[in-house]
Amino acid sequence: MELYLFRHGIAENGSPDAGRKLTDKGREKSAAIVRMARNSGVEPSLILSSPYTRAMETAEVAAVEFGYTGPIVRIESLVPHGTPEAVWNDITDHRSEQCILLTSHEPLLSSLTAWLLASPSLKVEMKKSAMVRIDVDSFRGAPQGILRWMLVPRLVE
Repeated sequence: MELYLFRHGIAENGSPDAGRKLTDKGREKSAAIVRMARNSGVEPSLILSSPYTRAMETAEVAAVEFGYTGPIVRIESLVPHGTPEAVWNDITDHRSEQCILLTSHEPLLSSLTAWLLASPSLKVEMKKSAMVRIDVDSFRGAPQGILRWMLVPRLVE
């Protein structure tokens, strides 16, 4: 299975945190990263998202750019304070999918990346709108993923 971990784009400041929306620049950078991924052959068969507004809006941008017509599934485990283990449990519920895009937040995505790579002490910097591809072949126990690539906003500036 191909997993794409996608951090939400730049969001407005303010409270409550869960309701913050993407800025125009956040939408633009997220769309540019998705176009780069799409041009590399990425075609998600499922999009899972944090229920927070900025993550859902990032997932919607991705759906448009990828031409994805399925549902965007809100997953509570993808909130900023979620755990890699809880996300993994949700991913395994969709193990028949070929390619899953997850839109979420920090600090979860950097810890999830390290955990999926069986390297929990690995330091990963997930800038806003960054996307990581990790391939996972087995769903028994903790994953032993393979890092394929990472796209960062600086590549599209």
